[in-house]
Amino acid sequence: MADKPDLLQRPRRFYKAAAAGPVDGGFAVLLDGRTPKSPARSPLVLPTLALAQLVAAEWDAQVEVIDSTAMPATRLAFTAIDRIRETRAEVAGEVAAYAGSDLLCYWADHPTPLVERQKRDWGALLDWARAELDVHLTPVSGVIHTAQSPAALASVEALALTLDDFTLAGVAYGAGLFGSTVLALALRAGRVTGRKALDLSRLEEIFQAQTWGQDAEAVARAEALAVEAQVLERWFAALRR
Repeated sequence: MADKPDLLQRPRRFYKAAAAGPVDGGFAVLLDGRTPKSPARSPLVLPTLALAQLVAAEWDAQVEVIDSTAMPATRLAFTAIDRIRETRAEVAGEVAAYAGSDLLCYWADHPTPLVERQKRDWGALLDWARAELDVHLTPVSGVIHTAQSPAALASVEALALTLDDFTLAGVAYGAGLFGSTVLALALRAGRVTGRKALDLSRLEEIFQAQTWGQDAEAVARAEALAVEAQVLERWFAALRR
């Protein structure tokens, strides 16, 4: 009974079939042949067929009501369509801001096994970002914020501005999800999987769990985040197809 008010607030499924198909300007999600609109009333049109199919699959998975909380790719598409087009510079600045306090740059000073794991796994991605993206972030020991160079943040912002709206939406979302612009960019490039990116963002938490044991709530939270990370992996893969 407790679920009834919430269910009543969600729109009922009003279509029989959800599919994807070509339209002017890209590929649309089609609900019984009609294209749904974003909250800002723009048509739900994606740049690739694979991405439109990913989003359409979420609409097709709805049963009696449309539960937007179970539609992460749709929400990301709406963000790209409604927000990124109008605020590209602002979003690029947000991506650079995440790089300014990038999780991968804050290494523990103890215990030694954790420090070694961070230097190996996080350090490899920082090296990749320098070599492949010309993004030069400097790691430090400890949790006290240390500013990155203005040149490094400017290079991140410039890189973000070169991305198309849908890729930029994914990178900005990933930077927030992982607490790391480098992890978001590595996922976008196919350097890591969604689950791997999440595990790297939780490296210290995983180390503590392996040392002291699992916490049920932490496991449940991590699994929920893994779903989002895996959708983001599919999002970037669909953009490349």
